[in-house]
Amino acid sequence: MIKTGEQHTQSLRDGRQIYLDGGVVDDVTSHPAFRNVVASVGKLYDFQSRPENRELMTFEIPDGEGRANRIWQLPKTYEDLVTRRRALVAWTELHGGFLGRAPDHVASCISGMYIGRDVFAAYDGDRAAALADYYRHARDNELYLTYVIINPQADRSKAAHEQSNEALTAGVVDRDGEGLTIHGAKMLATGGVVANEVFVTCIQPLQPGDARFALSFAIPMNAKGLKILSRKSYEAQAPSEFDNPLSHRFDENDAVLFFDNVKVPWERVFIDQDVEMCQKQFHATPAHVYQNYQAQVRLMVKMKFLIGLGHKITETNGTTNFPQVRETLGQLAAHGAMVEAMVQAMEVKGTMFGDYYVPDRHTLYAAQVLTQQLYPQVMATLRDLAGGGMIMLPSSVADFTNPELRDLIGITQQSPVLGSEDRVKFFKLAWDAVGSEFASRHTQYEMFYAGATFVTKNHSYRTYDWDHGKDLVDSILDSYDLNDET
Repeated sequence: MIKTGEQHTQSLRDGRQIYLDGGVVDDVTSHPAFRNVVASVGKLYDFQSRPENRELMTFEIPDGEGRANRIWQLPKTYEDLVTRRRALVAWTELHGGFLGRAPDHVASCISGMYIGRDVFAAYDGDRAAALADYYRHARDNELYLTYVIINPQADRSKAAHEQSNEALTAGVVDRDGEGLTIHGAKMLATGGVVANEVFVTCIQPLQPGDARFALSFAIPMNAKGLKILSRKSYEAQAPSEFDNPLSHRFDENDAVLFFDNVKVPWERVFIDQDVEMCQKQFHATPAHVYQNYQAQVRLMVKMKFLIGLGHKITETNGTTNFPQVRETLGQLAAHGAMVEAMVQAMEVKGTMFGDYYVPDRHTLYAAQVLTQQLYPQVMATLRDLAGGGMIMLPSSVADFTNPELRDLIGITQQSPVLGSEDRVKFFKLAWDAVGSEFASRHTQYEMFYAGATFVTKNHSYRTYDWDHGKDLVDSILDSYDLNDET
């Protein structure tokens, strides 16, 4: 049976410990800080469960019975990869790319690790078996996974084991026949409040002495001792959908997770205190490529939304035919086409990893470098196109309930193509995408979800075919010499 929205909503009523505004959230599905994003995620599952979307969104499980969401599909050909991408696009279009950690992201990570499970087998057969079992368990039960793969910032000049507080970073404090006991914190559990389970590891390079922090495991979000420390809820600050249509529905939330002596059974442990293997799980397998390929597919859809927003801004203001505005829109269109082209290039240039077809590594990293710089440029361009239109709006939807104010809104909110109410509605959406606190968080997210810019640039450096370029230079150099001048 394919998971429905109601089934997912029910699964979140599990006693998880979410801390917000000085208290504990009793029920994430009904709390005003989270209930709308819960409903938005539910719509994703309802979409996949419709009979007309069965082929688009699901595939036959090859080693079991029934069907599963294509987020868990392991492509064996280029055509398989494209088919899977179409499902990712269909899901992403339901939220416009504003759920950065929707269920397809970490599922892509775990699937990539499963594709590279021989790397785990070379490390430890039992851990490889645990990973394989977990992939099948998460797939067959349609688990929504988030992850925490970064240590708390604290003092970045020091290694994890050198921090002043030993409880800062999640690490092993006990190891016995049943499993590991974990104490300390990890970040950044984006989407954690609406996820079923969390994958915990470290993508940052660890140093000698950091072995007890070199872990990889998965546990339910309601595990005993797991504390979810939520950031401020933008949804709670956006009670009106008309005033804040994006933050009202798509605030996926971010959280610090604190592991207060959490017990992790061995069947959920994939790496046990091995610094080298923590890096290998991402880069010696397709995991890092597969998860970030999904992120670029999501960004491709989001760019289309933002470019459409830009064009509608100019239509609303009657400026579309201004030559300088068309030039700006043309630049936006070029940006969007670049992102889409790079996604397709990752697929076309893909290679086999064992029995599986995976996206091209360097094209992915090149896309990350460019899009980290691109997103804030797009935001600035949309601000430029809108001018004061996104600011000089009625204070709230309540203004429309006052007859005198409604008449004044009709006079002051003018557009050549929209009535006053629709103009206000549109620019409220535009502001929520570009200028609100929710929008600001998204700019930060798109700039850093893949890591700092020096990290993505180094990924690009290490995966580029430098030898071919240098060979071209040498071939020209070898074609002439000083003797040719005498």
